[in-house]
Amino acid sequence: MLELTYFSAFLVGLLGGGHCVGMCGGIVGAVTMSLPGQQPKTPFLLAYNLGRIASYTLAGVLAGLIGASSFFLQHVLPIEKVLYGLASLMLVVLGLYLGGIWQGVLVLERVGSVLWRKLQPLSKRLLPLKTAPQAVMLGMVWGWLPCGLVYSVLVAALATGSAAQGGLLMLAFGLGTLPTLLAMGMAAVKLKAWLQNVWVRRASGLLVLGFGLFGLLHLL
Repeated sequence: MLELTYFSAFLVGLLGGGHCVGMCGGIVGAVTMSLPGQQPKTPFLLAYNLGRIASYTLAGVLAGLIGASSFFLQHVLPIEKVLYGLASLMLVVLGLYLGGIWQGVLVLERVGSVLWRKLQPLSKRLLPLKTAPQAVMLGMVWGWLPCGLVYSVLVAALATGSAAQGGLLMLAFGLGTLPTLLAMGMAAVKLKAWLQNVWVRRASGLLVLGFGLFGLLHLL
C-alpha cells in the first residue's frame, strides 16, 4: 500500500496543476521577472524548485516524527490502524479534489496562515534574484506557503508514523508539482493545458480516490 501512497502523492502534485497555477503562478512570475539582464531562466527556476521541494520534504520528516511519537499510545489505542485509515481517508479527499468533485482540502489553507505571516517578509528580502543559491533560499521560504494540497499530503505523511516515509511521501508530492511549475516559468503552454484538462484531472482523481477506498476497505 505504501508504494501506492507514494504514487498517489506524485499524482496529486502532478495533476493538481490548476491549484499550483493559482497559488504559485505569481511567485514563479516574480522569480523570472526579477532575473538580472539576459540571465537564463532555467538554472534559477530549478534552484527555486529545489528549495521548495526541500521544504516539503523537511515538513514531511517532521510530520512523520509526530506520527511516530504517537505510537506510545499503541497499548491504549490501535494507533497503527487509525493512522493507516487517516492516510487512506486523505487519499479519498484528494481524489475528490483532483476530480473537481469537492474542494474541501482548501479549508486546510487557513491552518498555515499564522506561520506564513512570519515567513513572508523573508521572501521580500531575497528579491530581486542575483544568484542560484539565493533562488534556493527563496524556494525554501515559499515552500511554507499555505496550500490545501500540501497540507493534505502532510496529513498522510503524519499517518505514515515514520520520519523517513513521511519525508519520501512529501518528496514524491514535490516532484509531482515540478513539471507544472517549470512549465509556468518556461511558458510551456501545451504541457500546462494537458495537466489542467478536465478529463485528465477526473481520471487522476478517480485513480487516487480508488487507492484511498482500497486502503479503507483493507481495514474492514
